[in-house]
Amino acid sequence: MKKILYSAILLVAAACAGPKFDPAAVADANDTQVAHVEPLSWWTGMKTPLQLLINGENVSAYDVTIEGGKGVSVTKVHKADSPNYVFADVAISANAAPGTYYIVFSKDGESFKYPYEIGERVKGSADRQSFTTADMVYLIMPDRFANGDPDNDSTDDTAEKADRSRLGSRHGGDIQGVIDHLDYIAELGATAIWATPFLLDNARRGSYHGYAASDYYKIDPRFGTNELYKEYVEKAHEKGIKIIMDIVTNHCGSEHWWMKDLPFEDWVHQFPTYTGTNGKFSTHMDPNASQRDLNFHESGWFSRSMPDMNLNNPYMLKYFQQWGIWWIEYSGLDGFRVDTYPYNEKQPMADWCAAITNEYPNFNIVGECWTGNIPQLAYWQGGNANNDGFDSHLPSIMDFPLHDAIRSGLSAGQQGRNQGGRGGSISRVYDILASDFVYHDLSKMLIFPGNHDTDRIGDVVGKSPAKQKIAMAMMATMRGIPQIFAGDEMMFVSKDPRSGHPGLRVDFPGGWPGDELDWFTEEGRKAMTVNTAGEKVEKGQAADLFDYVSDLFQWRKTKEVIHNGKTLHFMSRGNNYGYFRYNDTDAVFVFVNASAEPVNVPWSDYAEIAEGLKDGKDVVTGEPAVITDETVVAPETALIVEFKR
Repeated sequence: MKKILYSAILLVAAACAGPKFDPAAVADANDTQVAHVEPLSWWTGMKTPLQLLINGENVSAYDVTIEGGKGVSVTKVHKADSPNYVFADVAISANAAPGTYYIVFSKDGESFKYPYEIGERVKGSADRQSFTTADMVYLIMPDRFANGDPDNDSTDDTAEKADRSRLGSRHGGDIQGVIDHLDYIAELGATAIWATPFLLDNARRGSYHGYAASDYYKIDPRFGTNELYKEYVEKAHEKGIKIIMDIVTNHCGSEHWWMKDLPFEDWVHQFPTYTGTNGKFSTHMDPNASQRDLNFHESGWFSRSMPDMNLNNPYMLKYFQQWGIWWIEYSGLDGFRVDTYPYNEKQPMADWCAAITNEYPNFNIVGECWTGNIPQLAYWQGGNANNDGFDSHLPSIMDFPLHDAIRSGLSAGQQGRNQGGRGGSISRVYDILASDFVYHDLSKMLIFPGNHDTDRIGDVVGKSPAKQKIAMAMMATMRGIPQIFAGDEMMFVSKDPRSGHPGLRVDFPGGWPGDELDWFTEEGRKAMTVNTAGEKVEKGQAADLFDYVSDLFQWRKTKEVIHNGKTLHFMSRGNNYGYFRYNDTDAVFVFVNASAEPVNVPWSDYAEIAEGLKDGKDVVTGEPAVITDETVVAPETALIVEFKR
């Protein structure tokens, strides 16, 4: 195990909150045999007990204590299977003072010290608010969004170098690029950002997506630094934008530093030969499922380059609980999105969620539970009345059934991978919402027309601006928390649909030095005549779509009737769908005509709620609106009218 260098200690200390570390206080840091201490720092006033993972050459042979002040002590040291790890339980009393403490390693009359920061917790940190139905979440894939610092596109300490000519390589987008365009995101009407992982992913290829972490406590240097990530959160907050961190507990990357020397043999799931997951997360709730199938689902690897973590190992689970809490406290986060949620062991993940929300009671966590089966999806939402008594403690879930129905109803007929159906009527949405009784909390459901793992909604609708507007109108008016993928506001389409994920994760025009047009600006959007696939489109299409989406989501910000109102919908025999969002004082009527023909609104059919509505206003045009049976909705159009009750 390499000795930690003096400069590396300074970097660790700089990444920690609390008082500045004084390097002069450390006795001969070059003699330190410690490579990793995680979490990197901690705070006074935390509910979560602290357990340090300490990694270093033969570190288990040392006695471990802490000195530097009263109220902080090592209460127990746990040895691992590898002699190069120990796990130290650290007690921090209520009267402990923040400052620099020292982990002391002693053996045979000799010792060395390692500095450890315990900061003062920010007042009110535990009561932080999170993302809710009042928000619109903007999903960004940072490597493809904007390159704010070309100097970090490739670094000496990372394997994959930038090559923008290849769809599946790194393109150079980074944290600074997101910071530089926070005004654009705010102008769109977004109030929260979910960015795919910023953590170090040192895979030799395909590392741009970040889902194979090589270090859970280090921002990838090609994106920036821990300090810059914290600055990104702060600057977003200044714009009224919340930050949701995308995290992965199910797997790490094969290049993670601990894969060369695991703490425990069962730290990751291991098989005699490579064994992938069977992907059947129904085995978690299926009363007929075999233990064999459940084991292969939980323990099989997501891919050959992504070792599967074993959350049944209590040290592993504790590590991940503290990791999540550390990033919240260190950077000021507002929420988590958890990747591949049902591929984890379910009870440990329930304990993980409980640990996060115990420390932060208002903190929202949304899990990616990718299924079109409504009862199986509902199973994963915390508080659901499951027959087996299981409670995931997971506050929010992603609404894939609604995603599938909207895409099916708006499909141009040319279906691609991950699309959810082969076309159909928009009235299919009625059947999906008819099952809302299954869900525990409709306000804790993330709704979306597409994301970084599904075909671009622009491709799905056949590059039709009219149908794209319908998708955005439904996102702005339906129950739940809306999320759109960066570029959907201008109908980005795949560069090469046959290439799968790399093809749909296109660069944002204007995000790179030298781009001909900057679509982040109104001038650039108005001048756009070529889409992200390089095909000619009508001039001004991007500007028109952006303005439509921006107007809707700016309007939505103050509409309590949309945030928390009820839904009343009506059956239709055609390719259209009518619904109301309402509360005691307001109502919003939405009529979606997804057909190729004009349709009269069957207003008299809606008499049970329509009678007595007054002061109608068309949300899109801002003009007064009176709806009758003679009102005609043009082909491929969504009519949105707000009323007083």
